[in-house]
Amino acid sequence: MIFDNVGSTAYPPQLSATYDVNPDGSVGAQKGVFTAPFLANGGIFPGSLPGGSSLSVTDARQSTSSYLPDQKLPYSIQWNVGVQHVFHNDYTLETRYLGTRGVHLLVQNRLNIQDKVDATHFLPTYLAAPSQAQLDGLTTTLAQLNARSNLVPAYANAGFNGAAIVGFMPWGDSSYHGLATQLTRRFARGFQSTVSYTWSHNIDDSTATHFSTLLSPRRPQDFRNLRDERSNSPLDRRHRLTASWLWDMPYFASSSNWATKNLIGNWRFVGTYTAESGEWVTAQSGTDSNLNGDSAGDRTIINPSGDPKLGSAVTALKNSSGATVAYLATNPNARYITAGSGAMANSGRNTILMPGINNFDLSLAKRFNFTEKKSIEFRGDFSNAFNHPQYTAGLINSVKLTSQTTTRLFLQPNNSTFQQWSNNFSSNSRTLQLVAKFVF
Repeated sequence: MIFDNVGSTAYPPQLSATYDVNPDGSVGAQKGVFTAPFLANGGIFPGSLPGGSSLSVTDARQSTSSYLPDQKLPYSIQWNVGVQHVFHNDYTLETRYLGTRGVHLLVQNRLNIQDKVDATHFLPTYLAAPSQAQLDGLTTTLAQLNARSNLVPAYANAGFNGAAIVGFMPWGDSSYHGLATQLTRRFARGFQSTVSYTWSHNIDDSTATHFSTLLSPRRPQDFRNLRDERSNSPLDRRHRLTASWLWDMPYFASSSNWATKNLIGNWRFVGTYTAESGEWVTAQSGTDSNLNGDSAGDRTIINPSGDPKLGSAVTALKNSSGATVAYLATNPNARYITAGSGAMANSGRNTILMPGINNFDLSLAKRFNFTEKKSIEFRGDFSNAFNHPQYTAGLINSVKLTSQTTTRLFLQPNNSTFQQWSNNFSSNSRTLQLVAKFVF
């Protein structure tokens, strides 16, 4: 499926050009094009636009900000194999392998933009302060990097040099492998239960095509290198264990004594336990370190020997002429270090694992029978019954879409809330629901 707005927001500039009119009736440097009252004077009419009634070829190319490629519908390839065994009359054990591959997934990209920072043009980041002589020996400055063009030469030479050209390209790829095991006890003697465990691995290079999450940027860090985006998917949940049960307690349920049957018997206990790995998220520097003009921000620099729970800011280092030529980590013991402007971020996508789910939902019900068909039931439902804090990115007992966060500060190593999940996500505290149900 391709989203409708992928095409509806990709009109050529001849159909979707916008002119901002200043209060004095000017458009840009040209005066008197539109004067108040605007509509009474004819609004936008042929010949009123700067440059005539239509865009020139040069104007159109410079105004082009989107590209709609030949459509390749995304599709998936799926395969699975399983075996099932019934034993002891009431039990069924099933094991399945499931595989899925996604092909031609949409990737949001800026086609005519490239990084100003590359393998031979970047500012180094130090864990220990270098000498002034070392700094003076560095030949690349931040000013020199900023002076480089971030336009792809082929596009710039063709005149597409006025705006970033956004295209939703069918370049993405994903794979999923899962081993699912389930043990089921059918309802017998008042009890039934199901225990399921899945080990899986979901890998992709493009998860969110639009601005739907701050946890993993929607565009590649390097528009010219999608290979570096391949990683654990934000959708990856490596381990998931669930156990559910229903115990309709048989004790005294068939007693001929009404008081014994209804005061001691007729209890029902239902529960679900869920344990699940957390969501993978991306550490982000909060700055355009590769200088490609993307406001989403780039990833970080990795210190392999650093503490994975710690992040570090950087300070700019200058040569004797006062030019910025490098950066120094303020905490050399941190795993994640901010990539300053002009530095080369080398961390991968989705390298931080958020807290997972460890949750009990319980329900206890008591029924009073008046006749064979009439009864009243009182029930208490406890979500997160043991009030275990769970700072997850979603809901603990539902797949319903929920707003995850409105900030990415806790993913930035230079911020005091780095990886402080409790500052940004709900603990999913215990909730109680009391229910009375009449059956006639």
